[in-house]
Amino acid sequence: MITPDPARGPSVPALATRWVLARVSGPSMSPTVRHGDRLLVRRLRPGAPVAPGTVVLARFPARPDLLVVKRVHHAVEGGHWVLGDNPLVTDDSRAFGTAVVVGRVVARLRPRPGRLPAAPPS
Repeated sequence: MITPDPARGPSVPALATRWVLARVSGPSMSPTVRHGDRLLVRRLRPGAPVAPGTVVLARFPARPDLLVVKRVHHAVEGGHWVLGDNPLVTDDSRAFGTAVVVGRVVARLRPRPGRLPAAPPS
């Protein structure tokens, strides 16, 4: 069981290794990344600064079992406000609140290798 530490903010499981391969499941980040894409993710230390617009791997203290790929909108007390690029899907901070970023997406490996594009216009 994961319990919050009032001195350090919400506690969520970290990534097990420095580099992680993640597979996207679902449409919440479309068109930036799509269902089935494979992403290379670099683990971030707890509390590391993350710039708005960065695509990240994150967990919600309310749902520590849920690992999501989202875009950082802004920093908030205890973590970051993260949103998906697809406004019709709400499995992001609008539904679960503050997220704790555990990794930064470095590149898409499959099926279209390369860096991720900037956020689509809203």
